[in-house]
Amino acid sequence: MSMTTSEITGKSMLQVLRGHGGVVALVAILLFNMAFTPNFFQLQTLFVNISQVATIAIVAMGMTLVIATGGIDLSVGAIMALAGALAPLIFLSEFGTAYPVLGVALAIALPLLVALACGLFNGIMVAKLNVQPIIATLILFISGRGVAQVLTNGNLQTFSNPQFSYLGTGKILGLPFQGWLAVAIAVVLYLVISRTTFGRYVLAIGGNERAARLSGGPVARVKIGVYMICGALAGLAGLIVVAINSASDAARNGSLMELDAIAAAVVGGALLQGGRAPIFGAILGAVIIQLVKYTLLANGVEDEVALIAKAGIILVAVYVQQARKE
Repeated sequence: MSMTTSEITGKSMLQVLRGHGGVVALVAILLFNMAFTPNFFQLQTLFVNISQVATIAIVAMGMTLVIATGGIDLSVGAIMALAGALAPLIFLSEFGTAYPVLGVALAIALPLLVALACGLFNGIMVAKLNVQPIIATLILFISGRGVAQVLTNGNLQTFSNPQFSYLGTGKILGLPFQGWLAVAIAVVLYLVISRTTFGRYVLAIGGNERAARLSGGPVARVKIGVYMICGALAGLAGLIVVAINSASDAARNGSLMELDAIAAAVVGGALLQGGRAPIFGAILGAVIIQLVKYTLLANGVEDEVALIAKAGIILVAVYVQQARKE
């Protein structure tokens, strides 16, 4: 039975939406804000959104690598809280006060190493002990933030340290430093995925792990590696949040970031069953997630509704993924 011209046109339009849904969604959000959100295109609004997008994008890129291997990481928010709690403790200590430059350097390096170790823990649980990723990372999801609150006695840590705060408030060519940092990380990860053996194994494992094992691929090492990268990026995002606020709140830093990161990765084109690692797509997804939240809040919609909207975005993205298989 032949298809009519209207059916062909409709099918073609649906294919375009499925293939470029993220771009279509972004354009729709921008047009809505242009029409209904006051001051949306002011520089101050741009800076605020870039600052928020950068942290989501950085974590989402790490999450994209994990998802590309067929895994998931629920611990990123807790790792953010842990890294963010450690930093002020270090440069506000006696050593940090006596040696301010070394104190700031250590306050960046040590939390990142701890975050890397958290990723190593997740990777070993998944790759060596064969624990399901959602269970393995749930351990740190529960305990990581608790450790952070124990370290800070549950108190808000405030500070004034221009050197450390540059991570969150510095600007290069008039744009927030963390935005440039997110782009640099994206370029590096894109090259890793597209130009290195490690990147090819990441995609191979997600595409067919059994085949990757039979071909002699270092499946366990690659899985551990992506969880370590994800952990390190979550730790970096935690430091940026603390630097933006000049305060560390272990109860709030990274709260629900696992939701934002997974949503951004999926909206950006990552397949939940693995096999794809669209790094720049993760940035696009982060932009969409942040703009949805900003748009709702700027138009008087409560934050709780924003959570429902994010869940709806994930649902639509999963539907689009399933439709692509048909």
